[in-house]
Amino acid sequence: MGTTTVGLDQKTIEIIKSTVPVLQEHGEAITKHFYKIMLENEPELKNVFNQTNQRKGGQPKALANTVYAAAANIEHLEDILPHVKQIAHKHTSLNIKPEQYPIVGKYLLIAIKEVLGDAATDEIINAWEEAYGVIADVFIDIEKEMYEEKQNTPGGWVGFRDFTIVKKIPESEVITSFYLKPTDNGKLPSYQPGQYITLKAQIEGEPYDHLRQYSLSTAPGQDFLRISVKREDEHSPEGIVSNYLHNQVEEGAILPISAPSGDFVLINTEQKPLVLISGGVGLTPLMSMLETAVKEQPDREIIFIHAARSRAFHAMKDNVASIAEANKQVTYYTVYADESDLDKCDKQGRIDYDWLKTVIPTADASFYLCGPKGFMGAMNSHLRKMDVAESDIHFELFAPMDEIAN
Repeated sequence: MGTTTVGLDQKTIEIIKSTVPVLQEHGEAITKHFYKIMLENEPELKNVFNQTNQRKGGQPKALANTVYAAAANIEHLEDILPHVKQIAHKHTSLNIKPEQYPIVGKYLLIAIKEVLGDAATDEIINAWEEAYGVIADVFIDIEKEMYEEKQNTPGGWVGFRDFTIVKKIPESEVITSFYLKPTDNGKLPSYQPGQYITLKAQIEGEPYDHLRQYSLSTAPGQDFLRISVKREDEHSPEGIVSNYLHNQVEEGAILPISAPSGDFVLINTEQKPLVLISGGVGLTPLMSMLETAVKEQPDREIIFIHAARSRAFHAMKDNVASIAEANKQVTYYTVYADESDLDKCDKQGRIDYDWLKTVIPTADASFYLCGPKGFMGAMNSHLRKMDVAESDIHFELFAPMDEIAN
């Protein structure tokens, strides 16, 4: 990234750094207000931003943490480059464009001024206007490279491309898989196991598009893409797209999707044991990793652990069993919360530290975690207690990135 504060003088840098404690205290209030005024004044952006995440507070919290991190590292933005790239993957999947950054900047500055009041002096607002320009340029440059890579990949594309549902397969009580092929019959790009696509749901009666990101749940190299979607409570705001897919969309329907994105991907150059731990629908990216690993690393020891409510809610169990039967280096375990299913699983209840120690042969392994936030925090805590190196713990949280137990 080089010197990222080109154009910022020392005084501006000092002003930005002096606002870090204020951002820690008021950041979430600022970003909540920011989203409110921006979406009121620029309603077309409701086609892009996930309204459920706005209501639940996850998106404002994630943005507040990003702004705080940028302010704290304003002299060396390269230090937060991994975080920037993770967000840039989300942005390119949503097709965020450079011309949208000034709009965001405008309302972010208004929100800072209105929330902080007299404390937001002209000097502070001017410094933040300059700093935002630098931070936005970093994102725009990285995203430009990502868009070019998507466009130049054989079979790749930028924007939304129509796909036809060629198969719709129920996997459990709440999870259904959708097999997608390009409507134009063109090539598919390769992708990395663990990546996701963004689906654009244009639902009758809804004033705006709904964009949702779903992990690809099978290994690359097929003539189709597959997503496996959990049906949320139909009366909850987050259930609008999943219920649309489960209840209204049938084989033959056409859905616009973006090209694969994401940085939660399998590192398949390592030989140390691979441990995949999932909860609920969090198994979807790990299925892609499992299928890929057994193909590309047939001698690598693999342990697959999945936690579900019960057998009825456990998707793809037979797929994993078949893979383990055909590949002797694979061991898999199931953990069910339902006591009545004790004879159908390896453990009843939750994945706890004592049990995990008995099924993982060594802490010197590569761990990939995916599931709900509480589950992820617990798994991360267990692995840290086992002295697993932080660099060996890779995770994807199916929510805006705000926090996970450290």
